[in-house]
Amino acid sequence: MKPWIEITKKEITSLSASSPPLRYIACSEGGHCMQRCAWAADGDDLMCDYHDREWGVPLHDDNALFEFLCLEGAQAGLSWRTVLVKRENYRKAFHGFDIARVAKMTDRDLEKRLLDPGIIRNRLKVSSVRDNAVAALKAIDEFGSLDACLWSFVDGKPIVNRWRESSQVPATTPLSDHMSKTLKKRGFRFVGGTICYSLMQATGMINDHLVGCFRHPEISSA
Repeated sequence: MKPWIEITKKEITSLSASSPPLRYIACSEGGHCMQRCAWAADGDDLMCDYHDREWGVPLHDDNALFEFLCLEGAQAGLSWRTVLVKRENYRKAFHGFDIARVAKMTDRDLEKRLLDPGIIRNRLKVSSVRDNAVAALKAIDEFGSLDACLWSFVDGKPIVNRWRESSQVPATTPLSDHMSKTLKKRGFRFVGGTICYSLMQATGMINDHLVGCFRHPEISSA
């Protein structure tokens, strides 16, 4: 399978202007172009790289899942780009999101993090990282892994949606609301329905790339 949607430069001019969810990128010498979800195709290299390499790819490593859980919570009320810019600083501040190490952080450790300009210095968000690590360890004891716990909400298999318009993509669903309620009962924080849906999108539990995006078929067939 080719890593792009085959569409020639000539055909681009005849496309309907009423289809804004996709953007065209990087036409090859042969005249073929790729389409990408519009939110990542506005010339922002950081968002573009995240879209092309990470978003929607099924993720099963416990510490990596924990990282996304915490970063999605940190995003609350902010843009995802704001979080991505600070991502490496978060990794340094929270031991590479090693669940066991974060769970052992002291109150003094967290106070120091509140002085770090490289992360979002919101007291509740910072303290939630440790709380989530503690909750994650309990989930690991019960399920064998955080991976097994989180992926149980989709029965261990990605949900592949086939949205054609950005307006069709929901911010929350009954499934993400159920996930939210369950995780809260388990002691996780900053896991509202919208955050849980974003988490599922980011970690590949749900493939929400638009069907015209070159990543949709790549991820679906992986």
